[in-house]
Amino acid sequence: MTLPDNAFFELARTVFGKIKTPFNKQILMGDLEKFLTRAEIQRNVASYIDGLDAKIVAAVAFLNEPDPESLEAFFSGDLNYAELNDSLVNLEERFVVYRFRDDGKNNASKHLALNPLFRSILLPYTENVSLLFPSLGIDELRAGDCDDGVGEKAPPSPLVYDDRIPAVLLSFVSMNESFFRPRGGGIRQKVLNQAGTVLPNLPLETLIGGMSVLGLFSGDDEKLEPDYGRFASFGRLGRQERAEYYTAGIFCHRETVRCGQTHGENFGDGGISPWLLRAKVRACASFIHRLCGMLDPGRLYSVATMRKLAYILDRDGGEFDRDALVKAMEETGLLVSAPGGNRRRRPFDDATSATPTHGSHGAAIAMDAPFSMMVSPEIGYDDIVKIAVFSHVAEAGINVRFELNRDSSVSAFNAGLNADSIIELLQRLSRNRVDENLEYALRDWEKSHREVTLHRGVVLTLSPERRYLAETMPLSTMITETLAPGIYMIPATFEERAVRALNKAGVSIVARRGGGDENRFQEPGKPADGFSNGFFPTLRSVASPGTFPHNIPQNESGEKTGSESAASGESATSGEADDDTEGRAFELTESFHSVLNKMRADKEKHDELAARIDRRLILCESQLSDATLRYEKLEARGMDYAGKTLIAKQAIALQSVVEITWTANHKQERVLGIPKTLEKNGNESTLVLKPMDSSTESAIVSGEETVRVPLGKISLLRRIKKSIFETTIG
Repeated sequence: MTLPDNAFFELARTVFGKIKTPFNKQILMGDLEKFLTRAEIQRNVASYIDGLDAKIVAAVAFLNEPDPESLEAFFSGDLNYAELNDSLVNLEERFVVYRFRDDGKNNASKHLALNPLFRSILLPYTENVSLLFPSLGIDELRAGDCDDGVGEKAPPSPLVYDDRIPAVLLSFVSMNESFFRPRGGGIRQKVLNQAGTVLPNLPLETLIGGMSVLGLFSGDDEKLEPDYGRFASFGRLGRQERAEYYTAGIFCHRETVRCGQTHGENFGDGGISPWLLRAKVRACASFIHRLCGMLDPGRLYSVATMRKLAYILDRDGGEFDRDALVKAMEETGLLVSAPGGNRRRRPFDDATSATPTHGSHGAAIAMDAPFSMMVSPEIGYDDIVKIAVFSHVAEAGINVRFELNRDSSVSAFNAGLNADSIIELLQRLSRNRVDENLEYALRDWEKSHREVTLHRGVVLTLSPERRYLAETMPLSTMITETLAPGIYMIPATFEERAVRALNKAGVSIVARRGGGDENRFQEPGKPADGFSNGFFPTLRSVASPGTFPHNIPQNESGEKTGSESAASGESATSGEADDDTEGRAFELTESFHSVLNKMRADKEKHDELAARIDRRLILCESQLSDATLRYEKLEARGMDYAGKTLIAKQAIALQSVVEITWTANHKQERVLGIPKTLEKNGNESTLVLKPMDSSTESAIVSGEETVRVPLGKISLLRRIKKSIFETTIG
């Protein structure tokens, strides 16, 4: 009713043919409603709906009357721009879909909606969400239904999450006091060489960068140090959530590097602070968590389905490069590749997230030598992190092995661990297979550690049998005050010099106590005093896995209908146009062609009516016999120079997308684009257009600004209509 008169009456003529004068919009609208609600017409409309129609109808309902750009983004990678818009225009012509402006003003955004007169016809599609998110059961794959003959599997990504990875890195970082080159020079070559031997399959820079973004490590000039508080906070999450945060950290680190905003050349010196990235990391982890929650680990999903699921989760924000994020999820093992280009969600057993009871499952570690242990993949996060604090990683390839020595033990004692707790842990994890020599060494090192203690601040304490050291040179010159027998004050700047002086005096072990809790080890599974889990809030409080975030259709009782989530989705069959529907559509069009062939009509009229039948616009015989035709040329081929000129000029005036095909160097070229001008050069005209990706109207291809093709060389020039009334709506 709001269309201009010329457009409104053209619409009426496509349905009724000749219309009586004087024209009356209200009467014609009543006639149109009566026509479309006739039982015969509704049956024919239903018969014409094919599989692509069903998907678009389901998407318009699911996305709650989206604008055309949102629909294009939703189907990106599944349907290209030309396919989608051809189908949309055809659904408009058939009165299934219409466009409207959200506030009735010309400057308002356009939206797509479904014809309410066809509610009962469209209900099977609008209620079947699985049409949009098809999946395949793993048992179906095994039956060979989706096997594309993929042969040998690709090697696993070195970034696949394992609870041992944070511990391995914690140990490795602790082994290297000078981790970075000075003044932002990156990781030292010596450290990289060591990593090549000890961590041969782990991409050190990516992992350190990702975990620094998470705040598990922090750097200062040449040093990189673990934050035990955050390692403890990380351990309070479930195993899947740790994998999700881990993926978010790697993704955000890559994004900062890609944008030239590296997280400090040394992941902590002068770059973006982890605190500034907290909001982005949490949002990214939440997105990953919700996407995983929508997937059933027992089903397989295509790349197109994954893109659509990712789109609806980030529909409004556009905060992430969704394809890159899904790729990161594959690299870290949250998504697992399957034959046919499909993906499935990796299931996590969060019962193993903390300290599992190994019982019948065997020992979590194997003491392959008195001071060496092999670590099982099933070990709990709490246990492996504690092992990393008191031992050095010796191997992290196919096997993960740690070695315990004096230096690693002293570091553990400095962090607040003691020999008894270390021995107790090793006995439990190895099923009481700890060598007596290891126990003796630990207790002896701990005894030596207690005998000479250097307090920060700096206070030196000496046991009675070691007080003679206070009189030795050069240590005696550093003591500024004797606080009590065996307790001495040394200037804070002399700490390193005091350690060297004690070493020269024959003391090989010097205890060094921190001034606060930041350098003390905290049990990962136990809350630490004064430390909340604010840095890694549980993702379960943010998202509800297994449900869509938008518009699940409901019946009158309020119960959810169709597929409640893509995870639980059955294969998309119940709402699709099946073989019977296709058969009815074929019979219907054949009957109309038969009627047309019996009519007396010139070739131009016959061809136009035949095209209408093939486009499923004819719903009854009277639309053939009473038709009034307005011819519109949308494509021209070969030698039709005048036709190509006309279409090019129309497309330039309307800024419609065109598809052109031509031959260059014996190869057929094809491009979609928006025509800008026709350049005249003598007798030859050249079409200049701005190319775009075939999947979307906005993406420019290959960085090309324009493409120039002489009209004479174009074998096909086709204008893609945006709407049946693009002069008033488009």
